[in-house]
Amino acid sequence: MANETAVTEYILLGLHEHPNLEIVLFVLCLGIYTMNVLGNSLLIGLNMLDPRLHSPMYFFLSNLSLMDICGTSSFVPLMLTNFLEAQRTISFLGCALQMYLTLALGSTECLLLAVMAYDRYVAICQPLRYTEIMSRWTCLWMAVLSWGTGFAISLLQSLLTWSLPFCGHNIINHFFCEILAVLKLSCGDISLNALLLIMATAVLTLAPLLLIGLSYILILAVILRVPSAAGRCKAFSTCSAHLTVVVVFYGTISFMYFKPKAEDPNLDKIIALFYGVVTPSLNPIIYSLRNAETLLDL
Repeated sequence: MANETAVTEYILLGLHEHPNLEIVLFVLCLGIYTMNVLGNSLLIGLNMLDPRLHSPMYFFLSNLSLMDICGTSSFVPLMLTNFLEAQRTISFLGCALQMYLTLALGSTECLLLAVMAYDRYVAICQPLRYTEIMSRWTCLWMAVLSWGTGFAISLLQSLLTWSLPFCGHNIINHFFCEILAVLKLSCGDISLNALLLIMATAVLTLAPLLLIGLSYILILAVILRVPSAAGRCKAFSTCSAHLTVVVVFYGTISFMYFKPKAEDPNLDKIIALFYGVVTPSLNPIIYSLRNAETLLDL
């Protein structure tokens, strides 16, 4: 069927049936979002200003922090406004941009975490060649490739989504324009979109996870051959922050997508909100502890 009724704006339901809960979420999300922006900004500033942190690991960390700021800023400010508004609308272009950015930044983070795992592998398994392999240009191209791949594949997904007929349906049962919530509005065949979404998930989520797993298997094999306990602890400490971020990131994704479907759809929305707001705010805390350890060692 042709898309006879053009959609110019969308209504984001959020938790409109639970206004008191939305007030609580407003306070919590505002506090966490503020901590996220300030924490990641301070981390970027510290990595830029302190010469002792001018290394590949902290270069990639700055990219990760920038990604977390952009990712949460793509939907949290409007969501906070909607918590206090009776009319919760977003323009068609705003919804399209929001969906694209959340897709692209989430995809890029998966790729960047794999790049950071490779950096740790080289640092521990090939320490004598570390500066040669992880040169400034190599790090730059790895970062550019991660951003470019994530944004390009997400652009294709977004274009295919918005090419579907929607027949005037414009009520999104979510806090923001999430791709699965948008696809549910279509009155056309979404089988191709679903297939491409699964393929993109495999490429951008599972493939990086396999690379991360392989890197840490090789790292663990090297660490276990270190004769002294102090040496093993020092070697592992260089990976601990990244490994913690990976576990939190993929653990949240796994719980969100592989858990049994909740009887109350609002629970799924709150879990997605946790993934989008809380997880990025943990990265500065985790890496700040590592920064403190590094500076003390230096």
